Amino acid sequence: MNCPSCGAPLRLEGDQEGLACDYCKSIYYADKNDEGVRVLGDAAEQACPVCAVPLMHAIVARERIRYCPRCRGMLIPMARFLPLVEELKAGMPECAAPQAPDRGELDRHIDCPQCHQRMDTHFYGGPGNVVIDDCSRCFLNWLDHGELMRIAQAPDRSYREEYGQERETFVQS
Repeated sequence: MNCPSCGAPLRLEGDQEGLACDYCKSIYYADKNDEGVRVLGDAAEQACPVCAVPLMHAIVARERIRYCPRCRGMLIPMARFLPLVEELKAGMPECAAPQAPDRGELDRHIDCPQCHQRMDTHFYGGPGNVVIDDCSRCFLNWLDHGELMRIAQAPDRSYREEYGQERETFVQS
């Protein structure tokens, strides 16, 4: 990606959410999409496990991720996943009742973009309202478009305990 001010190449700026221009010293911040993702414009080494296009470097809630510009899926390191969810939960209201997961997603099988081995497909253990894919060898999570926001907006365990909703409710839906 090139600097919108001078046209020189931009580079990722440390832990910042922006891209820096070494020529004119400006910092460029990409716009956020509906899930709060800032696509940084540089292609990553991995390809999307769903649609095979190159993943892009991106940032969401100050966490570096890989993002698919076509299907809008996200590749998130497991070590950064929980802090990312906590950061997003802190900044948004919970929805009244979690959306039931699509059980058909359990039948889909995708390969890890890093090691190319089959990823594990399972209900996310937090609110249980999303089916995610992860690679236990590379310590990566794959989330389809909208799943990160569904996790972040879902009531926490105290809601389910207070209102008598258990994880089995989601599994049987």
